[in-house]
Amino acid sequence: MEPYKTEVDAANGLFEACTRLTSEISKVIIGQDDVVRLVLTSIFCQGHSLLVGVPGLAKTLLIQTVASALNLEFNRIQFTPDLMPSDILGAETLDKERNFKFIKGPIFANIILADEINRTPPKTQAALLESMQEYKITIAGHDYQLEKPFFVLATQNPIEQEGTYPLPEAQLDRFMFNILLEYPTYESEVEIVKSTTGNEMPVVQQVLTSEEIKYYQDLVRKVPIADNVVEYAVNLAHRTRPNTDKAAEVTNSYLEWGAGPRASQYLVLAAKCNALLNGKYSPDIEDVQATAKPILRHRIVRNFKAEAEEVTVDHIIDQLL
Repeated sequence: MEPYKTEVDAANGLFEACTRLTSEISKVIIGQDDVVRLVLTSIFCQGHSLLVGVPGLAKTLLIQTVASALNLEFNRIQFTPDLMPSDILGAETLDKERNFKFIKGPIFANIILADEINRTPPKTQAALLESMQEYKITIAGHDYQLEKPFFVLATQNPIEQEGTYPLPEAQLDRFMFNILLEYPTYESEVEIVKSTTGNEMPVVQQVLTSEEIKYYQDLVRKVPIADNVVEYAVNLAHRTRPNTDKAAEVTNSYLEWGAGPRASQYLVLAAKCNALLNGKYSPDIEDVQATAKPILRHRIVRNFKAEAEEVTVDHIIDQLL
């Protein structure tokens, strides 16, 4: 891509690109505008996302459509109880000359769809940890770098818990967003049925290249941010930590554990990106609040009292905001 003359031009370019991306994705994904925006935000922030929703809400189709609009290499991994780490990362095999040769696994792509990630044991879930954090994998003592941009977009079914393995807290913390997908509205569902039961299938056009995505990722990190906005984000994360000097009353009452420093980092990054996607050049406190729920909801752990009184995580976050 040709470099922009100024960073203001680049910011405007990102705003226009996101508008075109949303338009292309909406050809296939109807009535999930907030979800699409969060997925795009995580991509421009170099983050990973966990999409949680009941079957049939187009979680898999959404990720496939995003990959098509970005023209990135895409691999889908269907997580099952018998899946092994080598099925994801790859393995060393003997060739005809009896030399070891590394055969790459499906992790070597730009966008990884980890479908029903909680269906596989922790040993296999943990195979993703290094790739999500370090953008590399280690096999037999050798490091293999993953090509950037690289994203893990995982799906999880919240209602079928028999035969599943809850994600470890350490792995949950690697996901920038925990995105909840709700049922579509009546009007949206009518439109979905009309568009998916005919002969014509919408064609998604490529909007961005991998080089443009990396450029915009760097741009998001360059966005200036006022000290009071940073302090608000850090303070919000601190207020989730029970029995500390900044803990909120609702935190001490209903939380066992709070969010770690990674939450503060993601709150600031998401605020920067959210500002650009709204046509602003610097984020404010409202931009932090706009993305707080998907960042915090998988990083705070309720105590027994909260579960007994059926106090939800989102309700606690509302109180903190």
